[in-house]
Amino acid sequence: MKNNTTEKTTTTQSHKLTKKDIRSANLRWIFTSALSWNYETMMAPGYVGSQMPILRKLYGDKPEDMKKMMRVQSEYFNTSPHMGSIIQGVDIALEEKEGIDSVDGVRGIKTGLMGPFAAVGDTLLGTVQSTIFGAIASYMALKGNPFGAILWMVALGVLYIWAYTWMPFAYKQGVNLVTSMSSKLNALTDSATLLGVTVVGALIPTVITLKIPFIFRAGKVSMKLQDIFNQIMPSLLPVLLVAFIYWLLDRKHMNSTRATWFVLILAIILFNLKVVA
Repeated sequence: MKNNTTEKTTTTQSHKLTKKDIRSANLRWIFTSALSWNYETMMAPGYVGSQMPILRKLYGDKPEDMKKMMRVQSEYFNTSPHMGSIIQGVDIALEEKEGIDSVDGVRGIKTGLMGPFAAVGDTLLGTVQSTIFGAIASYMALKGNPFGAILWMVALGVLYIWAYTWMPFAYKQGVNLVTSMSSKLNALTDSATLLGVTVVGALIPTVITLKIPFIFRAGKVSMKLQDIFNQIMPSLLPVLLVAFIYWLLDRKHMNSTRATWFVLILAIILFNLKVVA
């Protein structure tokens, strides 16, 4: 028993990971995690690829352990690419500590965290960030302001830098990070969702322009139909158009590409019929 403990400690110390190993895995995740995405295992190939510097360091001299861990890392995995490095950081800390004995723990961490982290990352970073900065940058570009393009590139740069800090942080915190953040995930998701809906609603009148040019005339009296809608609620038609698109996306066999083509063709037809302007 004493010899086994000594041997295990010696093995762990001889495979001590360095900052270079963590940095290599981190960069692989940020830039290649979604390149091999597929419908069978989702992001699993990208996860294995980003984990390879760690696996070689920990199991390079043990082929059977290497194969076993690679099979575990090749199992179904899908989360937000912006926050997946947190899961991998905890995974690395666990594998460095327990080696091949961490198989069940690694599988449990990946399975338990990929769903909540997908909700937080996709909402807060994938949707809200793109909606806010993308809409502002697009609106500035439409007005001829070149800073719109610069703003978008800066926003993406900040996002990548921010994502880069997650893996070293998660690696240092280890498994304790899971416990400390679990109670805050739901609140963060709900807050991000509310913020995203508010931003989308506020940007509708500035980004979408839709008017009805029809004018009703009776003798010397004329009445613009657009003025009636404005009296009911300013920017009512753009809001109704966005609501229609959301309803359309909820239909069976409908996706964003088909919805875009449908609205584009409908707009061309209605414009030529002088129904909308």
